[in-house]
Amino acid sequence: MTGSDPKARAVRFAAVAAVAVAVLAGCAAQPAENPSGDDQASAPDGPRVAVAYAGGVLVVDGETLEVIDDFPSEEFVRVNSAGDDRHVVVTTSQGFQFLDMREPALTDHVVSAAAAGHVVRHAGRTVLYDDATSDTTVFDTAELARMQGELPEAQVIPGVEAHHGVSVLLEGGEFATTVGDEAGRTGIRVTAADGTEIATSADCPGVHGEGAAQDEALVFGCENGALLYRDGEITKLDAPDEFGRIGNAYATDESPLVVMDYKDDPDAEGYLLTNLALVDTDAKTLETVALPEGVGYTWRGVVRSPSGDALMIGSDGRLHVIAPDTGRITASYDAIEAWQSPTEWQQAHPAIAVTGETIYVTDSANSEIVALDAATGDVVARGDLPEVPNEIAVVE
Repeated sequence: MTGSDPKARAVRFAAVAAVAVAVLAGCAAQPAENPSGDDQASAPDGPRVAVAYAGGVLVVDGETLEVIDDFPSEEFVRVNSAGDDRHVVVTTSQGFQFLDMREPALTDHVVSAAAAGHVVRHAGRTVLYDDATSDTTVFDTAELARMQGELPEAQVIPGVEAHHGVSVLLEGGEFATTVGDEAGRTGIRVTAADGTEIATSADCPGVHGEGAAQDEALVFGCENGALLYRDGEITKLDAPDEFGRIGNAYATDESPLVVMDYKDDPDAEGYLLTNLALVDTDAKTLETVALPEGVGYTWRGVVRSPSGDALMIGSDGRLHVIAPDTGRITASYDAIEAWQSPTEWQQAHPAIAVTGETIYVTDSANSEIVALDAATGDVVARGDLPEVPNEIAVVE
């Protein structure tokens, strides 16, 4: 990569991260040794949900919705699935901390990062991005599932200039990463496994977020549309509006269709969005659709279901099923009470997650979590939470 060694360096993180502050180390616990001697970690009995709140993370039983454990941490933390059906990555001011959902235990395995950012799961790898350095740390996801006493060896790909960004490592070794600096973000760069440049584009102001669709087609959001990387080429997909910001992509590797969030008014107050962008990575097209009157959403409120539909928890409190090819709502189900836009993006508001045939929705106003049947939309369980829920992540 430009301005740095193009070859990634291999590192091994210590089992106890020396940089972890007392608030983290004091509440951390090492996973118990497997009494059978088998280093293959077994998955939890049924799904479990990590629920971030102001001051920590709850581990919730995915069937009964009862709280299994409560792990104090910092005032604001974020949670992402590690992709190994065992761990959740908790982002804190110290870096990326691994929460073992099987034990459960908030381990002292921490990948140090001055500004822990995006966590991406793709092609059997778990990718961590540090906004403070633009360094990318890559783990073999299967190795994370098997770890016992220490984090497995990781590949660290040095960054060039620090910015709020994201990286993806493709199956064949191509490395796609955002480009930017302290003045702003401008586009993406894709390199081969040996570091040679394959493609680059600076036509993506405010680049943010990523999604991997079928055949490893990658999409990145811009303030004027999106970038599509496929088969060695980058294509700019223009927004239909002068300002058409896309910040997040909701994709599945089983479909060429990507649902993305969309904002066409730069002066709009609050964080509720009322439009979607639909990208067809085969046809290389982008179109936008408006949601029905009274239905808004935020980036925490959209996921893709196992069937490929988009699932949205709307500001009307209903769970909406959306066809990714047309943006049309095909079904709607009562889930929680109607809610208002947060005034700050960190503020607690409803979030959604899905695994198998169960959809989880949080109700921040009432400190509840709700489970719905993905096939029928029926509410199958409700659970009271001792804290106000913010972000959630689920493991099977």
